[in-house]
Amino acid sequence: MNLTKLLKPRSVAVVGASEKVGFGGDSCRNILDNVEDVSRIYFINPKRDEVLGHKCYPSIDAIPDTLDLLIICTPQNTVIPLLEEGAAKGVGGAVVYASGYGETGTGEGRNNEKELMEAAERLNIAVMGPNCAGFINFTDDIYSFAFLSEKRDRKGSVGIISQSGQLCLSMMDDPGMRFSYTISAGNAKCVRMEDYMEFLIEDENTKVVGLYIEGVKAPGQFVRALKRASELKKPVVILKAGRSEKGGAIAASHTGSLSGSDKAFDAVLNKFGAIRVDDLEELIAMTMLLSTLNCLPAKPTVAAMCLSGGETGICADVGSLYNIKYPDFAPETLEELRRQLPSYATPNNPLDMTASLSYDAELYANALRTVISDQNVGMVIIGYTLLNEIADPAIHYMYKGIEKVLSENLGKPIAMLPFAENTRNREYQEKLFKIGVPILPPPVYAFKLLGYLSKYVEYQTKERTLELMLPERTPEKFTALSEYSSKMLLKDFGVPVADSIIAKTTDEAVEYWKRVGGKLVMKIESADVLHKSDVGGVALNIEGEEGIRRAFDTVMTNVRSKRPDANINGILTAPMLKQGVEMIVGVSNDPQFGPMIMVGMGGVFVEVFKDVALYPAPLCKAEALEMLMSLKSFPLLKGARGNKVCDLDALCETIVAIGNFAVSHKDTLKELDINPLFVYAEGEGVGVADALIVLEQ
Repeated sequence: MNLTKLLKPRSVAVVGASEKVGFGGDSCRNILDNVEDVSRIYFINPKRDEVLGHKCYPSIDAIPDTLDLLIICTPQNTVIPLLEEGAAKGVGGAVVYASGYGETGTGEGRNNEKELMEAAERLNIAVMGPNCAGFINFTDDIYSFAFLSEKRDRKGSVGIISQSGQLCLSMMDDPGMRFSYTISAGNAKCVRMEDYMEFLIEDENTKVVGLYIEGVKAPGQFVRALKRASELKKPVVILKAGRSEKGGAIAASHTGSLSGSDKAFDAVLNKFGAIRVDDLEELIAMTMLLSTLNCLPAKPTVAAMCLSGGETGICADVGSLYNIKYPDFAPETLEELRRQLPSYATPNNPLDMTASLSYDAELYANALRTVISDQNVGMVIIGYTLLNEIADPAIHYMYKGIEKVLSENLGKPIAMLPFAENTRNREYQEKLFKIGVPILPPPVYAFKLLGYLSKYVEYQTKERTLELMLPERTPEKFTALSEYSSKMLLKDFGVPVADSIIAKTTDEAVEYWKRVGGKLVMKIESADVLHKSDVGGVALNIEGEEGIRRAFDTVMTNVRSKRPDANINGILTAPMLKQGVEMIVGVSNDPQFGPMIMVGMGGVFVEVFKDVALYPAPLCKAEALEMLMSLKSFPLLKGARGNKVCDLDALCETIVAIGNFAVSHKDTLKELDINPLFVYAEGEGVGVADALIVLEQ
């Protein structure tokens, strides 16, 4: 969808212009207070000759100019006639503030929304809203926004899209926020959130895209936008409602958004490198961090430079909560710091450099240059609480030192960390912003954000598939396959399944044992019996002709007595697998984003600790390994407590193969479960002990 006339109009008409408090009056006030050139901005009100000293026209038709954008401040029942009148004047974009649409949850509201969408499509007008607060294009000085805020310079490079107008206003009221665009999309029915995403991702004036969303209405377009952002290395930061049961209910009632699994949503963001934050403060601070830095760290490591031992201890402790990597300084860095710092200072990372150097710009610059030049350091955090009223002159000298080091273009970013939430000094906030130094929130927030940044930096270094297999249809009826049928399907995709037979008689089972030798496992083979152990349908470690015949008869007798209705194919007979590290690998098919691969350690790690990783199919071996490394129990695969290192290569190949199977069956697969999957020592592969596939009937 072309959003040029909506978001970058050359001429604008405000319908329902007014001097009263409300959408009509406040939209006019915003324009007159903030827009320098109003020569092609027209106010419309048939009852007035002027509004706030600006000429007023009786109708759209009376305007002596072509129009790009309509700002409609009038009630719901006037909107479509105004769009029709505007189309005749060349209008290609419209902002509809009015409510009374799908957000009401009524049949009438849904019908009004349907009619608006049909009119927008028929007239080829990109309609923002309905039930929105409008937008501001700070780059081109265009205001179509219904809420008032303090007048100040907010121009920057963060593009914000929000389904909540109040959250847009809250972000604008934050003294540090700098925008390219702020878009209150409302119900986002005609122009969707995904359309705005695509626009801002391609916008050269937008460095970071931030979103508040309540659901994804167009999964394919959403994924395309994330993929494009990943290709361009443009950060996308998302605050999404619906993580909790109540949050999901509120989001649904607010906008009627579709919602897939929240864990699947997280998995999609991980695949494309988008950052999910937990609240508005994080959305504000993370977008500003990413947009203010002159460059991103080349490696996810941090050095902290503080003026006191207390601040240094906080950096060390809180940083550890969010897995911040503080590398040891190189020997030459330590030697240089010992020369520069007072004799009572001990060089470490985090660094207590004491306050003495902070009163000399040159000395401070030398210490900062020494730390930032260390080959192990990716970025530097300067610990300093910048109060509104500056009593201590240290910041004046520190600023000059920071400015000097940054002017040398050493290719590493710097951020400032306050240790308490105080009003920021506006003058120094502005000065630091201009040289590319963001002021972070206090430590708990700050180090969480630095954790997000580290993860984003690491993402750039790893191999990615950047593809999803979105479902094209959703089957209604499913059937579970037997274990043998499930294994044979997986074997066709390269999953290492052991040789086995379905023995229909005891003689067949005995002949198989004579051929393969060793101990056997014998299980009931029936698609009607999924939990075989519960009905006595499993016999383990069976060998010898007599033992095999006895086990065959026992399993058959057990199942026929407990499940007389079951259709039995025979006894699945296979070599007994040796024990290994027990894992579970599965697939669930998300209705929006398609097959999701789940990996976890078996036993209590799944049942009690819920230690699992989820990732969209398809995936490569590098992504499979990343899933495994995210598990808290990953050290068990690496030989913890004297155990052998597991065959991670074979395990990753198996996970990839399962992903390929899921992709091939994306429109027919409901779920897949391999439990347990035994992982053996390095070079010895894996063993599939049991498998279950549920497919379209």
